Amino acid sequence: MKFDLLVNTIQQTHEGFQMQAAKAINLSLTLRNWLIGFYIVEFEQQGEDRAKYGEFLLQNLAEKLNQSSLSFRNLKLFRQFFQEYPQIRQTLPAQLQKLGFETAIQIGQTLSAQLPLPNAEGNKISKAATDPSLTIPPDRLLSRLSFSHFVELMTVKENLKRTFYELECMKGNWGIRELKRQINSLYFERSGMSKNPEKLSELANEKAEKLTASSIIKSVYAFEFLGLKTKDAVEESDLETALLDHLQEFMLELGHGFCLEARQKKILIGDEYFFIDLVFYHRILKCHVLIDLKVEDFNHHNIGQLNTYLNYYKAEVMQADDNLPVGILLVTNKNKALVEYATAGMDNQLFVSKYLLELPGKEQLAAFIQQEIAKWK
Repeated sequence: MKFDLLVNTIQQTHEGFQMQAAKAINLSLTLRNWLIGFYIVEFEQQGEDRAKYGEFLLQNLAEKLNQSSLSFRNLKLFRQFFQEYPQIRQTLPAQLQKLGFETAIQIGQTLSAQLPLPNAEGNKISKAATDPSLTIPPDRLLSRLSFSHFVELMTVKENLKRTFYELECMKGNWGIRELKRQINSLYFERSGMSKNPEKLSELANEKAEKLTASSIIKSVYAFEFLGLKTKDAVEESDLETALLDHLQEFMLELGHGFCLEARQKKILIGDEYFFIDLVFYHRILKCHVLIDLKVEDFNHHNIGQLNTYLNYYKAEVMQADDNLPVGILLVTNKNKALVEYATAGMDNQLFVSKYLLELPGKEQLAAFIQQEIAKWK
């Protein structure tokens, strides 16, 4: 009994400090991004040599800084973050002091003396960020939400709706995927139409994915901030990891010209990052083969996502002498495995047949997946 108590005490201590470390990393990241956004907006509106850079400021900055965490896309996001959440300046001195910045008071005084500024395009800063009745105290936001949460929340443009999701996210301790899922499921609208919104809230949080230290640290932004390899930022279950490990070996052992090009290949489509589980180049077919693994039942979103990856490769990666890329979707659950091929617009059946002659058959792949899953039962 005493041993069990010792185990529980050590485990709780470990988890508590792990979460505190994750929050410290995230707070530093969030404040850095907000400050960078502030510096950019201030330069755009008051800088003496702003005319020299004009509308190409962010691109010039990204090229000069030459860091993945300070890319053009991220700098644009940081500027938007400052514009959407200027109220963070209220708590900035205290937060920076907490992190040990000696210049905290000076920075805080500089920011406190400034009113919300119009952005470079002439639009006013978000009304949600300047209306006290529609804002949550910034210290609460910073202590409970990761920067990835803020990125997702900025897609919500309606003031009241964004505040609703901020509150629900903190109340339910949602992870990023859960926040995105709730927004996409129109939770705000459904809550407004519900006769019992409290009951709806209970149901929404029963199976919600909770925020963990691991999910904070493994965000793409945190990995870029810490200078770590982004391929490790994708959190996988033990089963997914094992399947990908063995699938990689399986495909290479097949021969037939498979050459491994990347694992957890990071691509940027629009303003969102995606990761492709395995990318091979087939030297006989002279094309890329993209493999996506889903440890869940098949749904049309899976095949649609894989087709999106294929279209990206057609537009951005494929060379003039390459053939069209082909995708393999592996979907699993506890009882079966399903294999689907995605061909992204290949309407020539002879062409498709030629591809399938060189690729492993559906039955072969399904049998391999089922064999691997059986090891975990």
